[in-house]
Amino acid sequence: MRTYEQYLDMVNDTIARLALPETPARLYQPITYTMTQGGKRLRPVLTLMATDAMGGDSALALQAAAGVEMFHNFTLLHDDVMDRAAVRRGQPTVHRKWNDNVAILSGDAMLTLATGLVAQVPGACLAEVLHTFNRTAMEIYEGQQHDMDFESRNDVTVEQYMHMIRLKTSVLLGCACRIGALIAGAPDDACQALYDVAVNTGLAFQLRDDVLDVWGDPKTFGKATGGDILNNKKTFLLISAQQLAQDEDASELRYWLTEKKVMPDFKVQAVTELYERLGVRQRAEQAIDTYTQRALDGLAAVPMSDEGREAFAALINRLVSRDH
Repeated sequence: MRTYEQYLDMVNDTIARLALPETPARLYQPITYTMTQGGKRLRPVLTLMATDAMGGDSALALQAAAGVEMFHNFTLLHDDVMDRAAVRRGQPTVHRKWNDNVAILSGDAMLTLATGLVAQVPGACLAEVLHTFNRTAMEIYEGQQHDMDFESRNDVTVEQYMHMIRLKTSVLLGCACRIGALIAGAPDDACQALYDVAVNTGLAFQLRDDVLDVWGDPKTFGKATGGDILNNKKTFLLISAQQLAQDEDASELRYWLTEKKVMPDFKVQAVTELYERLGVRQRAEQAIDTYTQRALDGLAAVPMSDEGREAFAALINRLVSRDH
């Protein structure tokens, strides 16, 4: 097993070597712009880690890992258009730097390029890898649609929210690990066990993201905080607040969800204070701890090397305690 940083170097080197055409520039330049902004590269690193931990050779998984990262960034391009997001990883989003049409079309190209990269796996596992990749893609689209549907609903439950983030976020982490395990030649039950570990990690990861969007430091978080509050986004925090708020707190929360003519900074501060008063951050932290423990406990069922198990446990703890 290598360190996270070593795997990260392998991923970045592979991505840097991807040869994209120069024309038409407005199709390919946004892809290069997006793929060279860095980031945690969590998903491709998981693919390489899984391959090595399950007894395979991570060198055989490099193209697939790059494809998983390309796919992830494709979803971000389109999400930013739908969310009207202005900043991603501290830089202007593609639709802001160019325009919506450029972001949509470049995202489409990234999806096709990603599929081609994932398809460059050893032939023995190709069919199952592509099945996993395509199934995951459809689940992510379903999750995004649920997320958009939630915007017009006031009856979303925590259970429905957790199902949505499982689809929108967690399954791609599971896919990354499953592809790596498949490339290593692991049996299906082992692939599924590692997949489940990654899915639980993803749930904790997204809940941490919800918390950071409110209480994170924009300098380390990579984008402005308070965006979820300003957009009335149905997060674990807002849904929990709606369930817990009574009397004056409930009236105040309804006001902030319906009033249009308010100063953004004032709304973020007021809702944050309401969250703190209701204890929703503590509830989120408890949920993060629950899913983290499920992930760590699940590692015991994965037939991998002790070194691999230790590496995955360290990464899980690192992800859920992050500040960005």
